[in-house]
Amino acid sequence: MEKKKVLIVDDQNGIRVLLVEVFSSEGYLTFQASNGKLALEIVRQESPDLVLLDMKIPGMDGLEILKHVKAIDKEIKVIMMTAYGELDMIKEATDLGALMHFTKPFDIDEMRVAVNMQLRGGESNNRYAVGS
Repeated sequence: MEKKKVLIVDDQNGIRVLLVEVFSSEGYLTFQASNGKLALEIVRQESPDLVLLDMKIPGMDGLEILKHVKAIDKEIKVIMMTAYGELDMIKEATDLGALMHFTKPFDIDEMRVAVNMQLRGGESNNRYAVGS
């Protein structure tokens, strides 16, 4: 079975490194981008199954990136990462098709569970199931 692909878009290197580590160890193929231009190149080339997208990115912001991602492939699942107090942007992101958001600093386990649910929905949540 092909590995599911997760793209992490955040201008903070530490957050990208952390999330790449977490989702690689979950068995996903991970990609990372520090800006919108790079993120959209990866979306076009790799067709990720899910994008973890920071709302506040210098240059092209998260909402703009989200619009472009959905224009390229509306099936791609997007989870937003936001700073405290960006509620108006969260509503707009949801209207544009984002599934949910995590407010920084987020609980990494909650995010792991959420991503697994989105990408393995319907499959057994038993991580030790053979052949999953």
